[in-house]
Amino acid sequence: MSDKKETTLQIAGMTCAACAVRIEKGLKKIDGVEDANVNFALEKSKVTFDPSKTNVHQFNEKVQSLGYKVMSEKVEFDISGMTCAACANKIEKRLNKLNGVQTATVNFALESALVEYNPDEVSAADMKEAIKKLGYRLELKKEAQGEKVDHRQKEIEKQKGKFIFSAILSIPLLWAMVSHFEFTSFIWLPEMFMNPWVQLALATPVQFLVGGQFYVGAYKALRNKSANMDVLVALGTSAAYFYSIYLSIISIGSDAHMVELYFETSAVLITLIILGKLFEAKAKGRSSEAIKKLMGLQAKTATVVRDGEELTIPIEEVIAGDIVYVKPGEKVPVDGVIFEGRSALDESMITGESIPVDKTVGEAVIGSTINKNGFLKVKATKVGKETALAQIIKVVEEAQGSKAPIQRLADVISGIFVPIVVGIAIVTFLVWYLVVSPGEFAVALEKLIAVLVIACPCALGLATPTSIMAGSGRAAEYGILFKGGEHLETTHRLDTVILDKTGTVTNGKPTLTDVILSNGSEEMEFLKLVGAAERNSEHPLAEAIVEGIKEKGIELETSEHFEAIPGFGIESKVEGKSLLIGTRRLMEKNNINVGDIMPTMENLEKQGKTAMLVAIDLQFAGLIAVADTIKETSQKAIERLKKMGLEVVMITGDNKQTAQAIANEVGIDHVIAEVLPEGKAEEVKKLQKAGKKVAMVGDGINDAPALATADIGMAIGTGTDVAMEAADITLIRGDLNSIADAIFMSKMTIRNIKQNLFWAFAYNALGVPIAALGFLAPWLAGVAMAFSSVSVVLNALRLQRIKLKG
Repeated sequence: MSDKKETTLQIAGMTCAACAVRIEKGLKKIDGVEDANVNFALEKSKVTFDPSKTNVHQFNEKVQSLGYKVMSEKVEFDISGMTCAACANKIEKRLNKLNGVQTATVNFALESALVEYNPDEVSAADMKEAIKKLGYRLELKKEAQGEKVDHRQKEIEKQKGKFIFSAILSIPLLWAMVSHFEFTSFIWLPEMFMNPWVQLALATPVQFLVGGQFYVGAYKALRNKSANMDVLVALGTSAAYFYSIYLSIISIGSDAHMVELYFETSAVLITLIILGKLFEAKAKGRSSEAIKKLMGLQAKTATVVRDGEELTIPIEEVIAGDIVYVKPGEKVPVDGVIFEGRSALDESMITGESIPVDKTVGEAVIGSTINKNGFLKVKATKVGKETALAQIIKVVEEAQGSKAPIQRLADVISGIFVPIVVGIAIVTFLVWYLVVSPGEFAVALEKLIAVLVIACPCALGLATPTSIMAGSGRAAEYGILFKGGEHLETTHRLDTVILDKTGTVTNGKPTLTDVILSNGSEEMEFLKLVGAAERNSEHPLAEAIVEGIKEKGIELETSEHFEAIPGFGIESKVEGKSLLIGTRRLMEKNNINVGDIMPTMENLEKQGKTAMLVAIDLQFAGLIAVADTIKETSQKAIERLKKMGLEVVMITGDNKQTAQAIANEVGIDHVIAEVLPEGKAEEVKKLQKAGKKVAMVGDGINDAPALATADIGMAIGTGTDVAMEAADITLIRGDLNSIADAIFMSKMTIRNIKQNLFWAFAYNALGVPIAALGFLAPWLAGVAMAFSSVSVVLNALRLQRIKLKG
């Protein structure tokens, strides 16, 4: 499907993993949907579809028909430029066509537009840009310029209110229950709390006002021929509540002081389940801390110049081409190019480098980095979703929202779990009522309730996604971006790492390494002449020589004559002296004797350096050597990979001699040299055919095919966009230690997932028999159920404390 699209839906109302499975199945049944992935922990669904066959409106309708709600935001605009009703229709149609817009209505009389949209898919800036192209102008209404609505926080506040209300009504019932035992009979209890009708009055609001959400959820699930946690809770609490009403009615006229009622069982259970859900929601919120931290790095406003006027506007309203003012100490609001000024910029949030980088006119700046000292005018090149930080946030969100293959097992079990539990609960009731305690309906009912409550599959649904969220989020803090849960899972299985040489093992930028003079030459004078000659050349090696000489504090003169001789070198005249710089063939051509320096030159070339001979006034004066230097961290990082049991291979298009010299220096034993760009993917395939799980690490366009072919492609973040697009993991910091960190993070995350799945299964595998055998009171089952979900999330959050070396 070449024309496929992706959309993300924020879904409210899911109570357990079974809900997520049901929504996923429902979406997949829509004609035109290629794939649907529902993440219970994030409460999001990612749908891949063919826009010619279906659309977002159908997805919303499907989700709502299943009993859930697709969350959206509303925004109101003032419109200028409309002249008639046809203008309003045109704007309305354009807005409704935008991906992520659910409904848009334009009122010509009021000159306003009301848009309901998915903020993950489209922003107010996107809408304004689309309408600007039609020739009209949208401006946010003042009251619409508030903070973004946090749906999860609103839900937490709502549930907190329900819990407080429920707890106030449940405490007297719990008091009555606790003081009812022989060993607690000394506890004073107001007489009225013993009255069945008072207990009914206290329990009813809890059962139907607070617990109403479980009835609604259960009805919707059963209507769609499935079952979820709501079914278990509604069955269990209803059994206790309605049986207690029955006992209260038959006790009318009886002399018994107090009948054995179970109002406290239903009320306390609902209260505990709401409390468990509150803890779970708060913990789930913490597992997406990485996204919040990244979003917190973004600038909120920008100072721009429009029509000669300096304006401070929300960051969403900056458009490409705007001139943005950045004062010392401020964040650079968008990606751009310095138009005027110079300053040092703290780019540590992207590169990990703590030392500020000096930048001047014409150099690129990254949005959200900090301007340390100078005043800058920056021309915006990338805004909104196009900025580097926005792209990083998008990758992390997608990774957290994706499913690892290991989760499929949990999904399958969740889908069939509830009906099985209901069956076990009925069998438990019958065994107790007919065999263990014949005729004791209340005893059998208590065991049935305990089984229903202990078996909630919430922990099972949270086991994998919370670990993926925490693991990928923590990795992102160290500059390691996993593009999906499946890559996070695959990485721990790697046994071979192929490293591209240039820009990966090395810095990818040649530098001046050696200056060797003939007898009688003076170094400062020699370098001054060579630098003046080479500054006219555009060759990368010449740039490296000039840069190296300038770093020594030598000021360079202007040459009087310059000529590049292709394949040989250069000829130049500086301060009246003629210079020849280049190969031995250039020296031979001009009858200059260089025989004595040849062994030194050959030795430098064996070390992977490019050596150039220098003659002044047709006399040999010295030799200069340039090399692509090895990154400071490469040797230790490769040593670390070997200690982890990985085979490290270096691949390069360079000659064998240069490649071997670099490999020896960093401790790589296997080298594949003189490989053409298209041959790198073939080398990856050869290793895969030998049964290896291969990671390819590269930074250039020529690495893209190999990155895509490998089991895991890792792109060095300081490289090209094409390489990063083809890769499964982006290592933003360009440090090879990030490879070992990525593998270690993958291993720790998978271990954490396995722990979570084990405990989630163990809770249910142990809890159900214990409840069936009568060793668990229903209220204790409620506590255990809540604890199981919270403990799984808290275990996942341990991943956020992992320290990486990168």
